[in-house]
Amino acid sequence: MTPVVAIILGLVQGLTEFLPISSSAHVALFEQWFGLGSLTKPQLTAFIATIQLGTEAAVLLYFWKDIMRISRGWIAGVKSRDDRGQDFRMGWLVIIGSLPVVLVGLAFKDAIETHLRNLWIAGFALILFGILLGAADMFGKRERPIESLSYKHGVLFGLGQALAVIPGVSRSGGTISVGLALGYTREAAARFSFLLAIPAVLASGLFEFLTSVGDLPGDLLFATALATVVSFAVGYGVISLFLKYLSRGSFTPFVVYRVVVGALILGLLTTGTISA
Repeated sequence: MTPVVAIILGLVQGLTEFLPISSSAHVALFEQWFGLGSLTKPQLTAFIATIQLGTEAAVLLYFWKDIMRISRGWIAGVKSRDDRGQDFRMGWLVIIGSLPVVLVGLAFKDAIETHLRNLWIAGFALILFGILLGAADMFGKRERPIESLSYKHGVLFGLGQALAVIPGVSRSGGTISVGLALGYTREAAARFSFLLAIPAVLASGLFEFLTSVGDLPGDLLFATALATVVSFAVGYGVISLFLKYLSRGSFTPFVVYRVVVGALILGLLTTGTISA
């Protein structure tokens, strides 16, 4: 993998991880274009897991004050019933909301790593779940702030996140769609989506990295580090701009983009330009 390819893949990861357009589908598509089929499965797994850690590092930095406040509030609430305020609830909401994706990931680990890694699935999922995102944005009331989150809704957000094991769904797209359908504001749905992703992505990313990083030769290790730095820097900027955009903009551009890219992937597969 050349440094130029590493930088491009880092850009793709950073640009698509937090937007509801599916980073997994984009990374898989660019893998085809750059002919990365020569990499072994452990090498490719280590590369993808590491650049995902780059974008999650961006989340940790952007929401660091919120994470520390919620963590302190949760610990204080565990120690004393008198200290169980909003931050204590939010801590439990993140924990409870993370359970569905963990259970799904463990139950269907083999299928996720084999049968579901398919561009046909990604193409159709981009279109279908893009339409669902558009419907949720159009018909959702968008009134509830993040402070009104209930434990029941936390589980439903978690189920939306669990759908992201299907390429093309998008982790943020799944959770944001659920949030909009439940009546939360666009920004509230996005913020909780980012917070909810932290435990699952960090845990899975670190596990995949530690179990497969030994398969990376020196040149690929350098390319992986370069792509990770790029994904971190770009991802941080995307989070900031995306949340600002949602204070006044809709998800319509992302819906249109998903449908167009999904149709493009299906068209390329149909003509044999790329393989599934």
